[in-house]
Amino acid sequence: MPSSYNVRSRTRERNSVLSRPEFMSLNQPPIRGSGSGNSSSSSSGGGGGGGPSVNRGSARRPSQSKNQTPNPPSEEPADNGSKDRREPGKMPEEDCMQLNPSFKGIAMNSLLAIDICLSKRLGVCASTSASWGGCRSMVGLLALTGHGITWIIGTLVCLTRSNTLAGQEVLVNLLLALILDLMTVAGVQRLVKRKGPWEMTPGFLDSIAMDIYSFPAAHASRAAMVSKFLLSHLVLAVPLRILLVLWAFLVGMSRVLLGKHHLTDMVCGFALGMFHFSLMESVWLSSSTCQTIISIGTLSWSPLF
Repeated sequence: MPSSYNVRSRTRERNSVLSRPEFMSLNQPPIRGSGSGNSSSSSSGGGGGGGPSVNRGSARRPSQSKNQTPNPPSEEPADNGSKDRREPGKMPEEDCMQLNPSFKGIAMNSLLAIDICLSKRLGVCASTSASWGGCRSMVGLLALTGHGITWIIGTLVCLTRSNTLAGQEVLVNLLLALILDLMTVAGVQRLVKRKGPWEMTPGFLDSIAMDIYSFPAAHASRAAMVSKFLLSHLVLAVPLRILLVLWAFLVGMSRVLLGKHHLTDMVCGFALGMFHFSLMESVWLSSSTCQTIISIGTLSWSPLF
């Protein structure tokens, strides 16, 4: 019986996973104890008479090694248990952040994913091979009516042809509002640096107007500001007022159809345009100030000393 026990223990050690070289560092204390037990048992087998007592000792040694080896690891759970007893239910802050994300973060990520998905689906004129690729030139022409360079050049031409003080006052304030809108949108775009849904390279006119990034939509901001400005300072019939509002919406939407902006970029552009209009109304320049600006611009200003 002792010899069969030794044979079984050796085969168990040979087949054990912990006897592999990569696990030797984890198995050093038990291997030493079992090795000494095996050597003593082998020597006792050769000795003859003292076999049973030595076998009892070798049988006791694995049990002692089993009792001794778990002692170092058992200290850590005891310490952890005492810490848990001291601070019940308390977890590290990093684990809480990973396991329980905030509702605000989940909502923002979900809205961002919906915005990107809808914007990509609405980009039906993003290329000539798209579903509405044949309408790309017409949609691009509609977007050109809301371009900053187009409106600034048009306002300057109208200002040179205007002969009334009231008309020049409105046109000068409109020109300043356009410049304010252009600079503000370019600054916010440089700050946020959001790419469009299709990540297209900006065109020549977009590079001149500094409309390089996606957020906010410059065309939507400009269209909202201009339409509100003209509705407030021009006497227009009801059909023209409806057409003006419809034009502003279509200009903002055209940039989404062309794949240049997201839906949220367009909405924020409309809001920014309304803010620019309110700001210009609060700092409205009088007729005399506008005449001074015109005289400086035409190099016909004669200051009084």
